[in-house]
Amino acid sequence: MARLRLPAVFTTPLRWNRRATLYAALVLLTLVFVSLIVSSGHWLRTRRIDLTADRLYTLSSGTLQIVDHLQRPLRLTLYFSEHATRDLPKLRSYEQRVRDMLQEIAARSHGRVKLVVVDPVPYSDDEASAEGAGLTSASGGSNGERVFFGLAGSVLPGGADSETVEAAPERMLAIPFFDPARESFLEYDIAKLLYELNQVNKPHIGVISSLPVEGNPVLGQQPWVAMQQLAQLFEVKTIDPGQLKQVGADIRVLLLIHPKNLPADALYAIDQYVLRGGHLVVFVDPDAELDDTPGDPASGTLPDHSSNLPRLFAAWGVRYDPHEVVLDRAHALTIELNGNNVSHPAMLGLDAQQLNHGDVVTASLQRIDLSTAGHFDLTPNASARLIPLLQSSADAEAVPVVRVLQAIDNPALLLQDYKPDNTNYVFAARLRGGFASAFPERAKQPGHLARSAAGDEVILVADTDLLSDRLWVEPQTILGQVMMQPFANNGEFVSNLVDNLSGSSALLSVRGRSTSQRPFTRVEALRNVADQKFLQKEQELERELAETRQRLEELQPGKGGHGGNVSTEQRREIEQFRQRQLAINKELRDVQHQLNAEIDALGLRLKVINIVVVPALVALLGLLYGWRRTRRNRRRP
Repeated sequence: MARLRLPAVFTTPLRWNRRATLYAALVLLTLVFVSLIVSSGHWLRTRRIDLTADRLYTLSSGTLQIVDHLQRPLRLTLYFSEHATRDLPKLRSYEQRVRDMLQEIAARSHGRVKLVVVDPVPYSDDEASAEGAGLTSASGGSNGERVFFGLAGSVLPGGADSETVEAAPERMLAIPFFDPARESFLEYDIAKLLYELNQVNKPHIGVISSLPVEGNPVLGQQPWVAMQQLAQLFEVKTIDPGQLKQVGADIRVLLLIHPKNLPADALYAIDQYVLRGGHLVVFVDPDAELDDTPGDPASGTLPDHSSNLPRLFAAWGVRYDPHEVVLDRAHALTIELNGNNVSHPAMLGLDAQQLNHGDVVTASLQRIDLSTAGHFDLTPNASARLIPLLQSSADAEAVPVVRVLQAIDNPALLLQDYKPDNTNYVFAARLRGGFASAFPERAKQPGHLARSAAGDEVILVADTDLLSDRLWVEPQTILGQVMMQPFANNGEFVSNLVDNLSGSSALLSVRGRSTSQRPFTRVEALRNVADQKFLQKEQELERELAETRQRLEELQPGKGGHGGNVSTEQRREIEQFRQRQLAINKELRDVQHQLNAEIDALGLRLKVINIVVVPALVALLGLLYGWRRTRRNRRRP
């Protein structure tokens, strides 16, 4: 069949109409594209996609709940020293992570949070403002400049426009410095700051103690420094266990310090407080040094300075022996006794290795001092989990408390017949899970709870002496005033415990996250292999050096040698050693050269893949698609 051919008078306008339509469509698409780009700056401000492996920039549900329930206008001021950190790329990278998270929070706050970023250059008002807000600086900046990297949060006057208000804030709190070592708790720290700024009054905490933690004004005794610090952050209420029938609903955290002979009603009140979701911190001790309970000299009975909660512990599935003390010679403190310095294995200085740096309470702590501490474990029928916060080394031993009391004047006796148990004893832990009531016989009473929720938790600490001043602070006179200077982190440990538990359930649900640092694992593996080769060569060189020295000493006069001068054999040994030293050094350089070559080759392969292969594949796919489309169009009639 012959095709119908239109005259030229008809084909020309038809081609022109198609071309005009195509141009009009292109112009329309361009206008739509530009409009979308311009408008997306507004409507995409709160719509972001997190493509990171661990969703680092996606706010957790707890943080979102805190942000959504903000009732007061807040201003967050991020202080970061741009000029001073130009030679600190890791800190600058971390600052971008912090800024992105703060921008995400501000975008989700619906205008209740205003974010301001300030560069506190030296000798400026901004630098003075950063110091006034409570930020601390770090040394090591460019040209010796101080580095500020912290966050100041303030509550703006109620009802004021947060964008324009310049009035003095009602309240200020700060994160003094964003330590990269705490990056996994970055979201928690920021959410905690927002939560505390949103609170009108200080949280209430209760204290039940048989120790003089509050001091005695009549005798001129001040409260323990740990309690003074808590009083600055919380409303502390002392509770008389003899009158306790029910723990008030306003008590955010209850501290139970050295409980001894508590009445049944008080134990029941504590039991029901925990089952209602209350936050309890228990400090027990096999031998509390500041317990003044006397012994019986007539019968030779030693004083009982131990404390325990046997009924509650049994219901919770906790195993604790109030007559057992943990010795740990690997962390024994050195004390002065009778003018001599002696190592005391029952007095321990736990370092960072013995602290749980995966928990927000102990993440930034470096040292905790204990004395005659006990330990916790779970019973076989326990349903809860024991998450250690403080624990001993494996070179520890559990001994009867009587043995420690008998060695008061000579702690060296504790090291006799020392037999490590190869066990990491738990000194402090989170007990997390569902708890059963320790008073099932009261089940018929109105309002009685038989079991708690599955996610509740109690903090257990097997030492009360860590609260005492002598284990973590010492008085120093500064400018005529006596100041208590800490040498351990005991006070921070207690404050962090209460601070963590006093927050809302939303804050407690914000757990640690992974860090944004993504090391080059392949490069690190190459470096590790090279380090092993270096170590082997260095050890080989040291062995040959020692053998040569021994040989040279044997050749010295009086040790088998002849004459006072260097002999021919000595010169030969020295020359051989020098030649071997040069050969080993050359091998070390070859190892380093091989490492650099492998790293360079790896980098070159990555560059080729990213710069050449991937674009070439994209272009090839595009050309293939275009070629197939052209063939398909040519085949059409």
